[in-house]
Amino acid sequence: MAQPLVVKKDDDMDEEEYYSPFLGIEKGAVLQEARVFNDPQLDARRCCQVITKLLYLLNQGDTFTKVEATEVFFATTKLFQSKDAGLRRMVYLMIKELSPSADEVIIVTSSLMKDMNSKTDMYRANAIRVLCRIIDSTLLTQIERYLKQAIVDKNPVVASAALVSGIYLLQTSPEVVKRWSNEVQEAVQSRAALVQFHALALLHQIRQNDRLAVSKLVSSLTRGSVRSPLAQCLLIRYTSQVIRESGMNTQGGDRPFFDFLESCLRNKAEMVILEAARAITDLNGVTSRELTPAITVLQLFLSSSKPVLRFAAVRTLNKVASTHPLAVTNCNIDMESLISDQNRSIATLAITTLLKTGNESSVDRLMKQMTNFMSDIADEFKIVVVEAIRSLCLKFPLKYRSLMNFLSNILREEGGFDYKKAIVDSIIILIRDIPDAKESGLFHLCEFIEDCEFTYLSTQILHFLGNEGPKTSDPSKYIRYIYNRVILENATVRASAVSTLAKFGALVDALKPRIFVLLRRCLFDGDDEVRDRATLYIKLLDGEATVGETEKDVTDFLFGSLDVPLVNLEASLRNYEPSEVPFDISSVPKETKSQPLAEKKAAGKKSTGPASAVNGPVPTIDASYEKLLSSIPEFASFGKLFKSSAPVELTEAETEYSVNVVKHIYDGHVVLQYNCTNTIPEQLLEEVVVFVDASEADEFSEVASKPLRSLPYDSPGQTFVAFEKPEGVLATGKFSNILKFIVKEVDSSTGEAEDDGVEDEYQLEDFEIISADYMLKVGVSNFRNAWESMDAESERIDEYGLGVRESLAEAVSAVISILGMQPCEGTDVVQNNSRSHTCLLSGVFIGNVKVLVRLSFGISGPKEVAMKLAVRSDDPEVSDRIHEIVANG
Repeated sequence: MAQPLVVKKDDDMDEEEYYSPFLGIEKGAVLQEARVFNDPQLDARRCCQVITKLLYLLNQGDTFTKVEATEVFFATTKLFQSKDAGLRRMVYLMIKELSPSADEVIIVTSSLMKDMNSKTDMYRANAIRVLCRIIDSTLLTQIERYLKQAIVDKNPVVASAALVSGIYLLQTSPEVVKRWSNEVQEAVQSRAALVQFHALALLHQIRQNDRLAVSKLVSSLTRGSVRSPLAQCLLIRYTSQVIRESGMNTQGGDRPFFDFLESCLRNKAEMVILEAARAITDLNGVTSRELTPAITVLQLFLSSSKPVLRFAAVRTLNKVASTHPLAVTNCNIDMESLISDQNRSIATLAITTLLKTGNESSVDRLMKQMTNFMSDIADEFKIVVVEAIRSLCLKFPLKYRSLMNFLSNILREEGGFDYKKAIVDSIIILIRDIPDAKESGLFHLCEFIEDCEFTYLSTQILHFLGNEGPKTSDPSKYIRYIYNRVILENATVRASAVSTLAKFGALVDALKPRIFVLLRRCLFDGDDEVRDRATLYIKLLDGEATVGETEKDVTDFLFGSLDVPLVNLEASLRNYEPSEVPFDISSVPKETKSQPLAEKKAAGKKSTGPASAVNGPVPTIDASYEKLLSSIPEFASFGKLFKSSAPVELTEAETEYSVNVVKHIYDGHVVLQYNCTNTIPEQLLEEVVVFVDASEADEFSEVASKPLRSLPYDSPGQTFVAFEKPEGVLATGKFSNILKFIVKEVDSSTGEAEDDGVEDEYQLEDFEIISADYMLKVGVSNFRNAWESMDAESERIDEYGLGVRESLAEAVSAVISILGMQPCEGTDVVQNNSRSHTCLLSGVFIGNVKVLVRLSFGISGPKEVAMKLAVRSDDPEVSDRIHEIVANG
C-alpha cells in the first residue's frame, strides 16, 4: 500500500505536517473509479491506484453492501487477463480482503489454481495464500495434493506460503491439515530460515493437544537439527513449555532439556541468546545455579552498542530482580552506567532495577544519582521510578528519611496528575506502614497542598490529614495549612477542609475552641455546601443537635464510614420513585458485591507490582468485611473480627459457576464467606447455599448458615456458613464443599425466569483452615528495638531439622508460609550460595498478642537444613504455640 506523503507547507515552519494521499476520499467516488477494471485496454498503473484506494477504505472500517462487494469482485476478476506482475499481486490482495461468498468463489478458483501451477514462483505463492483464505473444506480436498507438494517445494517463498496457509487452515479444517505431518516434518529440515520457522510453528500446532507428542518433538529437535534463529527461538519457547508441564525431576533435581536452554546461551544469534536467557529466568522455582549463566550473558548485553540489546537485557534483569535481587547485584556497576543512556526507557529500567537490588548502604548514593535523572524523563517513566522507591522504602524502613525527602522534592517539581498522584499515594502508604515516618510525611503533604493545582489530590490529602493529624504529638501545627485551603481554594477543596477542621475539633479537646472560631468564619462562605457543612459541624460539636448519647456517637456520625456499599446505595437511589414515602436508607442491601465476572476474567493474572511483594504494604482488616458481617444478625454476637483471609478459589477459571471463599477469623468462631457468580446467561439460581462437610475438622461445629436467595447472571452474591470453635485453641482442619441451588431457565427474549425450577448441586474444591490463618502480618520499623523492649522471660528457643531442601531460600520461604508472619528489614531474601541466614518476622497472634520471631538457618550436611527458632511475645503461652506450629508443620 502507498505510504502517506510527507509535505512541508512552508520552509520557515519548524514542524512537518503530514498529509495522507487518501485524505477525504469517498466510497461512492472510488466505486465509480473501479469501472476502469472493465476497460478493453487496461491501464495497470491506474488499476493499481484504484485497488489501493479500495483496500484503504476496507482497512479504515468502511463496509461494502452485498451488491457493491459483488460488483467490485467480478470487476477485479477481469484483471487476471493482465500480464503486469504488480497488478496481479494487488488483485490477490483485493480478492483476499473481499472474502467472496461460496457461490462467487467458483468464478475465481480456476484462475487461482492456474496461477498455483504457474512457472512464476511469485504467482504460485500468492495464489496459494489467497486460495486457502477463500475456499471451503470441500474445495480444499481438491487442492490438498498441490498444497502438500508446495510444502516441500524447492523455492522457499512457495513453501512458506503453503505452511502459513496450513496454520490458517488448521483453525477451520484441522483434520485435513493433520494429514500433512510427514511433509511438514520434511520442511522442518529445510535450509531456508523462514521455511524452517513456519514448518516448526505448524508442526507444533498440529501436535499441541498431545503433550507426549510435543515432548517427543522437542526431544528430537533439541539435538541440533534446527539452524534458523527464528525457529530456534520458537523451539526455546516450546522447550520452556515442556519444562513447565513436566516439573522437576524428583530424583536428580535436574530439569529436562535445561542443558539445551543453557547451550542456546552460546548461540551466534543474539535473538536466540536473549530468548534462552528469558526462558531460563521465567522458569518456575529457578535456582541461583540455573540463573547464573543467563545473568552472565545478559550482563554482557548491557554494554552492547545496540540499544535494542541493552533494552532487552535490562528489561529481563528488571523482572528477575523482583524475585532474585541478589542474583542481579553483580550487574549493578553496568546498570549504573545505563542511568545516563540516551534511551530513556533503558535508563528507567536500569534505575528501577538498581532500586530493587540495592542494599541499605547504597540507598543514599542511588538517591543522588536519581536527582538529575528525574528531570530528563517523561511522567510515565517517573511513575515507575516512584513505585520502585516506595518498595525500597518498605524494604528498608530505617532509610525512610532520605527516601521521603526525595519524594517530597520531586513532589514540588512540575508534573502531571498521574505522576503527582503516584507520589502522594506512596507517601501515604509509607506513613501508614512506617510509624516513624508519620510526622515528616504529613508535613511534606501539608507543604504540597499549599501550591497544589489538582483538586482531587488536595481533597485526598485533607481527608488523610483529618484521620492521622489528630493522632500526632502536636496536632495544632496542621491547622494553619488546613484553614489556608478554606481561604484560597475552590469550593470542593474548601468543603473538604471544613470537614478536616471538624475532625480535629472532635478528636482533640484542646483545639475545640479554636476550631469553633474557624468554623464560624466558614458560615459566610459563598458556596452552600461549605456553609451547610460548617453549620452541621458547629451544631454537633457544640451539643445543640444530638445524634447519640455520647461524644463517640457524634464522632461516628460525623466521620464514620458509610455502613452500606456506595454501589448499592446508588442503585437504590436510581430505583427510588419520588412519592410521599421518603427514601429509607435501611432498605439498601448491606451485602457487598464481589468483583464483576468480566473484571475477574480480565484480572486473571496475579499482581506482580510492589504491593504484592512480601515486603509490600502490611495487610489490615478490610473495613467493608467488618461492617458486612456485623450487619448480619446471626454473626453480630461473635465479637470483633480478627482477620479476613485472601479469597481462595474453589472453582477453575472457565466453569459454569465461579466460587471463592474468604475465611473470617474470630476468637471463638470462624465465618466462611462464599462469593458466588453465575456465568450462564440462560439460568437464574435461587436458594443458593453451600453444604460444608467438616468431618476432617473435629474442633469446628456449624452454628449458622445464611443462604443467598437469588443469583442472576453475572451478578455476584454471597452465602455464609459460621462455625464455632473452642476459644484459645488453634483449631485447624479440612473442609469439603458442595454448592446446592434451584435452577430456573431464563427466557432470553424477555429476561423472565420460569416459575418452576430444578434442584441441582455443584462440587467445589476442598480448602483448609491452617495455623497461619490465626496470625496477622504486622511489620515493625526497627526489629532490634522491638525485640529488646519485649520481656525476655517470654522468650522460647529451640532447634529443628528441616530435612533435605533444594536451597536455604526454599527453607526460609516454607517457614514464613507456615507461620504467616511479616518478614522485616528484607530478611526474607537469601544470598546466593549462602550456607547460613537469619530471618526476622513479626506479627499479631489471635487475641491481639504481638509476636516477634528470629530464625537462624544453616546447612549442616548435603542440603540438610537446620533451624534455630527464637520467639518473644506479650504472652509466654503464645511463644510456646509458635514452637508447636513449627514442630507440627
